Amino acid sequence: MRRAGRFYYFFLLSNCSRCSFLLSSRSSSPCSLPNLLALGNKTYSSSESNAKIPIIHSFLQPRVFAAINPSPPTPPPASEDHLPKYERLDNSELERELETALAHNKVNDAWKAFKFMRTNREFPSKELLNKLVNELTSAKDLHSLQRAFATVFLLLEKQQHHLLDMGSIANLVSTLERVNMTIPASTLIKAMLKNHCYPHLGLWSPVVENMSRVEGTALRALEIFVEICNVGSEVKDSALIANMKPDTRAFNAALNACLSLGSVERAEGLLEILHGAGLRANGRSFGLLAQVYAKSGLKDKILKLDEVMNLYKVFPDGEFYGSLVSGYLTLGDLESASEVVLLMLKKACKKCHNPVETVNECCGPEAAVLPDEQIYNMLVKSFLDVRTIKDLSRFIIRAQEIEQQLVCTDQTAGAYVINACVSLGYLDKAHSILDEMNTQGAKVGLGVYFSLLKAYCKEQRTTEATQLVSDLNMAGLELDASGYDAVVDVCMTAQDFKAAFALFRDMREAGVASLKTSYLTIMTGLTENHRPELMAAFLDEVVLDPRIEVGVHDWNSIIHSFCKLGRVEDARRTFKRMVFLRFEPNGQSYLSLVHGYCAAEKYFSILLLWKEMRTRTARALGKGIEAFKIDRDLLDAFLYSLVKGGFFDAAMEVVEKMKELKMFVDKWRYKQVYMETHKKLNLSRLKKRNFRKVQAIIAFKSWLGLSS
Repeated sequence: MRRAGRFYYFFLLSNCSRCSFLLSSRSSSPCSLPNLLALGNKTYSSSESNAKIPIIHSFLQPRVFAAINPSPPTPPPASEDHLPKYERLDNSELERELETALAHNKVNDAWKAFKFMRTNREFPSKELLNKLVNELTSAKDLHSLQRAFATVFLLLEKQQHHLLDMGSIANLVSTLERVNMTIPASTLIKAMLKNHCYPHLGLWSPVVENMSRVEGTALRALEIFVEICNVGSEVKDSALIANMKPDTRAFNAALNACLSLGSVERAEGLLEILHGAGLRANGRSFGLLAQVYAKSGLKDKILKLDEVMNLYKVFPDGEFYGSLVSGYLTLGDLESASEVVLLMLKKACKKCHNPVETVNECCGPEAAVLPDEQIYNMLVKSFLDVRTIKDLSRFIIRAQEIEQQLVCTDQTAGAYVINACVSLGYLDKAHSILDEMNTQGAKVGLGVYFSLLKAYCKEQRTTEATQLVSDLNMAGLELDASGYDAVVDVCMTAQDFKAAFALFRDMREAGVASLKTSYLTIMTGLTENHRPELMAAFLDEVVLDPRIEVGVHDWNSIIHSFCKLGRVEDARRTFKRMVFLRFEPNGQSYLSLVHGYCAAEKYFSILLLWKEMRTRTARALGKGIEAFKIDRDLLDAFLYSLVKGGFFDAAMEVVEKMKELKMFVDKWRYKQVYMETHKKLNLSRLKKRNFRKVQAIIAFKSWLGLSS
């Protein structure tokens, strides 16, 4: 296929008049760039003779943008491509047309002018040519990218690349690579190498790196890398290729291509050209090599990697160990993968002696490296897939025995394992691992518990979270206030009030100094969920704790909630309990009760409440104590209820109090209440039975301005 491709290149480009089809515009309406994702990286073999060539690959065929089995030719429709206007112009006039079209962003007109210049076997100036390529590249449609590709490819094959700025080529290659069209991008790179136009590292390396990840394009990526290394060794003038030389990242991309292909021979061949290409491998390089060996089942070669790394003076790093663990797990060798993790811990213990140092600060060329989250995630997944929880617990215990000598680590193997279980969604198994570790007598730190606790809270599994806190306390560990607050908040959000109460009880028993946040969370949650009976029980339990500031407003919240639910007797009992515990009721306390009694039409209770309030305020004034402030809302509520209940003597007392405090009274409102409730009241009959009440009614009506 490659030979056929070269033949077509030569066939297309040997005659300028025959090349003009590369610059034609027969395709249909432009496609958007997202459509390129479906075309860019498809690979085709020579056996696929009946398949259609994707549009972007059609430049390799004698007829551009045509299928291998073409349909009978149809006469071309009349289009703007063959206007007599351009046929009559000479090259200088065509160049001016090209310049004008580019200045006005008319890409199609510019392309037509350029096409007719090529018919005359001429190129425009370097400035216009680069501007045309850049405009086509930035047009963001498939058709324009094809035109830009055809233009650059033609100039390279005609060895006219001196007319192109490297920036224009790099822009086109980058755009093709960005829209996942790596095959055309790599074709341009190979054309540059063939025609002694040496691409810089930033141009070709991203393309190779992208292609190396996919099996279908990995071989092409590897060929480009090897060809660049060969060109670098053949060209005498080092200044020409100074910016083209590969770096370690590009070398690793080539190794990654070997991994995608599963080719041990090619991977080992890359190592042989290291020195010749002036490259230096790193830990990731040998990590990729380990994965190549693992993919081919070559465990013996993995075991010899230490010797090879010493030969190349490369020290193991985190990427190497991660790839090594991945390689062993690919082979299904969980024991060797576990031993790699334990070996990392042992090496860290040897290298990190100073208690002040951290692992990253340990001196020496071979720094101590600890297993990271990615390594533990791979290991834990394999353990839970093929082994038991008991086996994983034994591994954690072995790791923690080594970590006891390691003074320069913040997170233990146990915490990493639990975090891995959490990230993989194995919360129940994580809890079972903790139980198994405790059964085997292992030391489990607070961080291990806290990782699982946060996961339970995130998923609102309040029962398990509460049980875990109990296990934590039984293990002699102390959760701080913020930890308790978080769990209590989750319990209240999930409306698991029983769990929240149990946690708060544990907080008090554990001697946590700050209880305020959890206390407010519980009270607020109960208020919002209209559970005054639980509020009363909770407040009664904690009211004597000196660490909790219980105020009258807390009792008022309970009274208000009871009254709102129509449970005025419970509200009254809460009021009495508040008074018994020496909390002085305020205006809000009485106002809630008045509204509750009024809604229940218990007006006599309101009368008793009025007398009680008067007595309490008078007693406070007699003792020289400042009583609570009586506001207009409270007196207005009392007056309304007493008038409606027919207690006019008490109502007049309220009126007098309002006059004393110089409060506005809406007489029209009470006149309306009186007429609605007591309009048919017969004063002559009532006078014989209750003369005092009649006098109160007459006084009230007189105050309202009603005739008696």
